[in-house]
Amino acid sequence: MVRKILLVTLLFSAYSFAQQDANSTVEQKQELSWEQLRDQYEFPSWYTEARFGIWSVWGPQSQEYGGGWYARNMYKQHDAPKWADKVYSHHLNNYGHPSEHGYKDLIHQWKAENLDTNALMKYFKSLGARYFMVLANHHEHYDLWNSSHHEWNSVNVGPKRDIVGEWKIAADKYDMPFAVTVHDDRFLRWWKDAFGADNTGPKKGVPYDGRLTKADGKGKWWQGLDPAKLYGLPPEERTPAYIEEVGKHFEQRHKELVTKYDVDMLWYDGHGFPYGKYGKEVSRTLFANSLKKHGKIQAVMAGKFYNQESSIVEDIERGGANEIKLRPWQSITNLSSWYYTGAPFGHNARSMIEMMSDVFSKNGNLVLNVELKLDGTIPAHHKPILDEIGHWVNVNGKAIYASNPWKIYGDNLGSSELSAKELLAQAEEADLGHYRKLAAEKEQYNERKKDALPYGSNEVRFTTKGDKLYIFVLNPKAGTIELPSLGNNSPQEPSQIKEITMIGSEQPIEFRQNGDALLLTVPTDRPTGYTTVFEVSGAL
Repeated sequence: MVRKILLVTLLFSAYSFAQQDANSTVEQKQELSWEQLRDQYEFPSWYTEARFGIWSVWGPQSQEYGGGWYARNMYKQHDAPKWADKVYSHHLNNYGHPSEHGYKDLIHQWKAENLDTNALMKYFKSLGARYFMVLANHHEHYDLWNSSHHEWNSVNVGPKRDIVGEWKIAADKYDMPFAVTVHDDRFLRWWKDAFGADNTGPKKGVPYDGRLTKADGKGKWWQGLDPAKLYGLPPEERTPAYIEEVGKHFEQRHKELVTKYDVDMLWYDGHGFPYGKYGKEVSRTLFANSLKKHGKIQAVMAGKFYNQESSIVEDIERGGANEIKLRPWQSITNLSSWYYTGAPFGHNARSMIEMMSDVFSKNGNLVLNVELKLDGTIPAHHKPILDEIGHWVNVNGKAIYASNPWKIYGDNLGSSELSAKELLAQAEEADLGHYRKLAAEKEQYNERKKDALPYGSNEVRFTTKGDKLYIFVLNPKAGTIELPSLGNNSPQEPSQIKEITMIGSEQPIEFRQNGDALLLTVPTDRPTGYTTVFEVSGAL
């Protein structure tokens, strides 16, 4: 009996030690540093093969006037950017004076009454999107999820709904990888004007609501809420210790965000990690949780890091790369603005499809923001354009999904170049400030919009998949085009082409390959009225 007890004791001890070792291993994985996680990182195939994603930049700022900077510019009686110089007067006339009816009140009256995340996600997937991004917070410091650490959130104030949570459920239902975008690291300087006052008029000198305290809410709808938790402390009270606390609070909130909602991708709007080490710790948590769940890191980080971090997708806003990039990157853009404003379209289906073709040819993904009205619905006049884009994507999916760049991204280049002067003018029109130099250098904000000079009918982009080469004729016209890069004597050294078909009809296409070029016949009848894609056998 003693031996049996001893044996059982030894077995139990061995089991306990084994469990401790297993727990220790898991804990060790969880505690790997950002650098250790980065060094073992490989971009997951779900992302690199997706090529096309949909984004929803949406919230209380989805006003028919003002857009994503509405919250800031409603406090600017004077000196607003030229494209937003009437936001103050619009707010005054439609809502009230910002000393009494500030941004907190705009949140309060936002109901999101017609948001149907299931129907929208089903539609986005039907357009051919392979992942979905949702705004988790913007510069104004309002969280669109059920935050345990921030009282100014969409469950507590406004629609009384967990917006991020609802999108997550819909994304899971339709098997769409789920990304959240975070823009919160600039909120302190964003709200600087909320602590000011009118310089002229009957309310001259009356402080805006940024200076209200928790005690001022007694008997009001926001009783118990602290405006300083939304707007921050007044600028003169922001000590170094307070700034440090803001960074810690950012980490707290966003670690909960990436874990509670099992996020597949995290996107930062700023340049580098928000609040330095605190944003870095959020990113580390994202990767560590993914490693624990999958045995390898399947999560993605994206932002404007400009190749400083090998494990982060480089983000190019409203533009595209100059050349084929070895690492994954993505372009983010929209039809007219980030938040819905009712503004005229900058893009139509044609210009967006041309932009997509260029991005895919350079190893990039394109993420299209679908603007939603304040109630959560797609504007009626946006949907036809989205439908046309989706139809094109679905017709040409075999040349898009899981595609790779060829040796060069295109041929007959430069038929419609944007000059440095045009790029600067485009940035000037949007009042982009520090982006102007980048625009002139064709980095950010170099996109060709719908009013740009059309491409020549012979300018093309390339992708490859397996043993097939795909030719995207950007602005097709019936007739024969010459592609020097596919001539027998080209520096690209293509093999002898055996067959060419047009995607969407699969009809054989007439061609002739000689030493100087490939002569490709573009037919009159084509699957769509936009960029036409041809599948080439034998060239690779």
